[in-house]
Amino acid sequence: MVFSSSLFIFYFLPVFLLAYYLADKRYKNIILLVASIFFYAWGAPTFIFIVLASITLDFYLVRWMHRSTGRKRKQIVTLSVIHNIALLGYFKYANFFIDNLNSILQSAGAGEISWAGVALPIGISFFTFQKMTYPIDVYRKVHEPLGNVWDFAMYILMFPQLIAGPIVRYVEVADQINDRHANETLDNRLTGFFRFTIGLAKKVLIANVLGEYVDKVFALSPTELTTPLAWIGVVAYAFQIYYDFSGYSDMAIGLGRMTGFDFPENFNNPYISQSISEFWRRWHMTLGRFMKDYLYIPLGGNRVTTQRMYFNLWLVFLLSGLWHGAAWNFVVWGAFHGTFLVLDRLFLLRVYKKIGKIPSIVITFIITLTGWVLFRSDGLPAAWTYLQQMFSFDFTTSSFAFDPRFWAMLVLGALFAFFGGFRTIEAWQVRIFGKEQNDRIILAMAAAGLLLLIISASSITSQGFNPFIYFRF
Repeated sequence: MVFSSSLFIFYFLPVFLLAYYLADKRYKNIILLVASIFFYAWGAPTFIFIVLASITLDFYLVRWMHRSTGRKRKQIVTLSVIHNIALLGYFKYANFFIDNLNSILQSAGAGEISWAGVALPIGISFFTFQKMTYPIDVYRKVHEPLGNVWDFAMYILMFPQLIAGPIVRYVEVADQINDRHANETLDNRLTGFFRFTIGLAKKVLIANVLGEYVDKVFALSPTELTTPLAWIGVVAYAFQIYYDFSGYSDMAIGLGRMTGFDFPENFNNPYISQSISEFWRRWHMTLGRFMKDYLYIPLGGNRVTTQRMYFNLWLVFLLSGLWHGAAWNFVVWGAFHGTFLVLDRLFLLRVYKKIGKIPSIVITFIITLTGWVLFRSDGLPAAWTYLQQMFSFDFTTSSFAFDPRFWAMLVLGALFAFFGGFRTIEAWQVRIFGKEQNDRIILAMAAAGLLLLIISASSITSQGFNPFIYFRF
């Protein structure tokens, strides 16, 4: 079940909100947990039992750790982290490992390993990382553990951010799990509704329209793919993935606010970045902070030698690429971004400072587009072919045509992606998405949200194309 579906908008969400708002505060967590289990089980009815078993194991391991002292605490938290990594490794990377091993065996003339493919559970990358923050935060003594297993299960399985984040660290919502009274106001519900409809419109009205043509362009053979088509396709994909993923994050943040939670922001106008370093401070911000606090800093952070720091930075992003997908093109995509992060520190940041804001934004966007080819393509050979066509200067006439709706959404997508480059616009966005609004603004937001909901719902019911990119992660 996805947020941009008729089933969710017209049935699941209204029933849930009615039950949640009418319930006594003692039962709100239970209602949210039951709704979240149903939400996940709808798409993965078998795997929900494995998730619940894993959640229960983590809860009692952390309780045991909290009562322990000395070396035993470290052993228990290590056991919890290994358990989560093993779960992610088996379900996400077992097929990848066996396929590559069989390729090596086949090249060596040996027999292949017989293997029944493992199905990829929905959202496993997101909730596994989120689940790992609980034992680590308790181990670091930044917050006390939860008192009962159902509250912990609710925190991990909260349907607003279960499938695709934001990655909500335990310390960020620990107090809200037990008491959301201060956040459960009419103002928050209305501004949350507005934020949800903003995300829904991004996903349905922009990302879906662009995505339909992106799929067609990336499916073209090399002989059909001209240089202009290749550039249009990857630019459209850059906007598709941005509005798809940031739209989902907006919906998650809005739903969280409607239920009394403050989820962290996940995007901040990434395409106005003046370097790849800045891009990763603006794109998928919760993943970036997770990788920094739970991997980069434990590896030594900036406290090691310069050469080791560069290697650690590159390694973190290589692993980030692997986190996104079990395929070599994702690994290369992560290494590609890691390389530019190192180059930024070596000399590129000084170059960008000299050439100015707009040239820096253009160069960074082109680097990002090159990376998106790796991310979107079905394997490294396809990515290499596509990149060759982008820079082959093949301007032959093509019979491929885009309809006016595509061009309208491409222009609109570009406008909204880059207009944050003006400081006044970016500051205005922060104010609009904030919780503190006067009554007149809140009423205007509620009216705008209702209009966006009607338009988006109409688009959903009239279109058959409604993919969700991050379901594959």
